[in-house]
Amino acid sequence: MTEYYGTLTDEEKDEIKEIIQKLFRQTFLLERKYDRRAGRMMADRDYRTADQHLEFLREYFAVAGIALRQNVHMGVIYIQEEALWGEKLPRLATVYLLILKLLYDEQMAAASSSSHVAVTLGMINGKAGEFHVLGSLPSPTEMRRTIALLKRYQIIEPLDVLEELDEGTRIVVYPSINAVLAGDSIRELLKTFDEEEYGGKTAAVQGTIEDMPE
Repeated sequence: MTEYYGTLTDEEKDEIKEIIQKLFRQTFLLERKYDRRAGRMMADRDYRTADQHLEFLREYFAVAGIALRQNVHMGVIYIQEEALWGEKLPRLATVYLLILKLLYDEQMAAASSSSHVAVTLGMINGKAGEFHVLGSLPSPTEMRRTIALLKRYQIIEPLDVLEELDEGTRIVVYPSINAVLAGDSIRELLKTFDEEEYGGKTAAVQGTIEDMPE
């Protein structure tokens, strides 16, 4: 590992340092992200850099007992280790995450050739209403905070200005959501996510369905 690092230029070392910091901060790197200025999905430079130095990065994180994983099919590189699940999602973020996974799976099952899907805030709240997992419509502040949190972890990308949040606000759901939630029991889990029983529960940012309330 040290021999490889010694062969890198100062610029490459700085790039690797930035990649390590980003992975610790946001967990996921995406091969393609939505670019607002271009109005379409674009290749991500950070993903390319991480892919280029993948074996070195794997060895680096392994020293701390952290696994660096790559899913080429999804176009995602991410770190995974139980201790990293530390930050817990507020209940609204947990509900939104489950609903987003459900909407993602539904759209991908509709013969989609894309690795990402686009939904609206109205679709999310509407689906949450179907499962009766929200006592009332969240306040705009709560929704903005929740969307910003999920964006930070590279799970979604709002396409519209959050200050003008409404039911038509568009959101891209990235394939990284598959690494956060695995399994086919989303609907059953939502049915058990009762307002009274689970009002105080939280969920791990990175985990599986088995890590969620049963």
